[in-house]
Amino acid sequence: MTKIQIKFTLNGKPIEVDVDPNLRALDFLRDKMGMTSVKEGCSEGECGACTIIVNGRNVHSCLMLAVELDGKDVWTLEGLVEKGETYISEAFVEAGAVQCGFCTPGFIISTKVLLDENPNPTDEEIEKALEGNICRCTGYIKIKQAVKLAAKKRGETR
Repeated sequence: MTKIQIKFTLNGKPIEVDVDPNLRALDFLRDKMGMTSVKEGCSEGECGACTIIVNGRNVHSCLMLAVELDGKDVWTLEGLVEKGETYISEAFVEAGAVQCGFCTPGFIISTKVLLDENPNPTDEEIEKALEGNICRCTGYIKIKQAVKLAAKKRGETR
């Protein structure tokens, strides 16, 4: 099968690579690029475990092909940590919003997008922003508390 060359930015670094045209972005990022925060949950865009940021929007990477990353700016949890943006992760830990941790990277990515667009969201806005992410362990009260704490921490760091 003929591979297709793509060029994009991953976590602030330029990437130029040949990919199989049928390879999902999820598999490419996790298996080829080592971004283990991008997890396979449902493979149907329902759970949010594979959420990444593409051009400032949260996207389920299981629903896109790697070739669709061409020309895009892509961020994963690894990139946010490298960049020093740990206030959301810290808030999730402090609020007790993590249990098994499987869904946490997706929630953190969706929270990042939300707070970039709206630094002081209401409960309804938080619920809407996180509706593409599912947690089977914590319930959502502590997750909402974590988002509010992250908003506060973000305000303190700016």
